[in-house]
Amino acid sequence: MLLASSLFLALPWCLADEVRSVPHVDLQRYVGSWFEVARFPNWFQGTCVGDVTASYAVLDDGTVKVTNRCRESQGRVNIIEGIATPASGDTTGARLKVSFVPGWLRWVPWVEGDYWVVMLDDGYRWAVVSEPTREYLWVLSRTPKLDPALYERIVNQLRSDGYDVDKLLPTLQTANAP
Repeated sequence: MLLASSLFLALPWCLADEVRSVPHVDLQRYVGSWFEVARFPNWFQGTCVGDVTASYAVLDDGTVKVTNRCRESQGRVNIIEGIATPASGDTTGARLKVSFVPGWLRWVPWVEGDYWVVMLDDGYRWAVVSEPTREYLWVLSRTPKLDPALYERIVNQLRSDGYDVDKLLPTLQTANAP
């Protein structure tokens, strides 16, 4: 009986389609500043309590500079910078590999993370970023908050795409600019 219950509970995740990125991202339109609206919990943002932002800039060599900021509990601003490059074989701009380690360590294969744009507003006003395992997810917006009805539509789409949306943590935004 225990085995049957376990299989039943796992069934929705087994039946979920593979994660798909959007068909195309124009990096020139995507770059700039984004506010984090919500995220799945993760170890590397464990000290962040609010005002989480990400800024992207295309560099001369075609890579993307990533600057993530957040406010920690004591009011300190944590800033980390990294580099994003197109994932191997990707020509859509929607699948990147991101690394936040120093350049001299970037040759190590497991220091890169997948950054897949899985939902994107036509006007590039909001985006959802995840990766192939659905373990990580971020809802991003060009503004500190999304309209509640729009956020609900995004969450409902994520649910139907197989994401465990009950894990979403809303991000407190108190600042007006990243």
